[in-house]
Amino acid sequence: MQKDLSNYRKSYEKSSLLEATVPDNAMALFKSWFKEAEHSNGVEEPNAMSLSTIGSDGFPLNRVVLLKKFNSEGFIFYTNYNSEKGRAIAKLPNVCLSFFWPHLERQVIIKGLAEKTLDEVSDTYFNSRPEGSRLGAIVSPQSEVIPSREALESKLKALQKELKNKPIKRPSYWGGYLVKPVSMEFWQGRPNRLHDRIKYTFQHSKWIIERLAP
Repeated sequence: MQKDLSNYRKSYEKSSLLEATVPDNAMALFKSWFKEAEHSNGVEEPNAMSLSTIGSDGFPLNRVVLLKKFNSEGFIFYTNYNSEKGRAIAKLPNVCLSFFWPHLERQVIIKGLAEKTLDEVSDTYFNSRPEGSRLGAIVSPQSEVIPSREALESKLKALQKELKNKPIKRPSYWGGYLVKPVSMEFWQGRPNRLHDRIKYTFQHSKWIIERLAP
């Protein structure tokens, strides 16, 4: 069985990306682009990003996670440290983040080094989550094989009963990662597949800006 997709076509014509108009700092451009995505009616989850890691089996693994904060240092997301992504990062902190906002015909591809956030940062975010999400983080042995959906839900009900009217503390195996970028590529769709690709590389405490061929 096969399906031929060779006739799928779209011309990208919404914007441009030129060296003369981009800021010197890659994070400043990301902030600007994210704000546009955030206020665009066509982008449902602007903070959804792909996270790529390299596993112990040597294969890259890509999954979608949610960006929860960004600042001058980099990009923060949260997860179970014992998950497949957490184990991969522990062995090799080199990761790649990718944002795709098709409504704006834009991508951002970020290579960086991941490190755990401070405990107080993880505590603050964990305590801001809805109760169900906090309990879910505790009961789920993320990425492990489990016997059934029912077993997971039974575990949740038992924990709800155990912690009723009690504080829900962040488990030590759950928390944040800060990805510090070493390069950031901004991709803007253009006609005739001659897309704009501007790459920022962080070297000697400053960003080097280069144009890449599409």
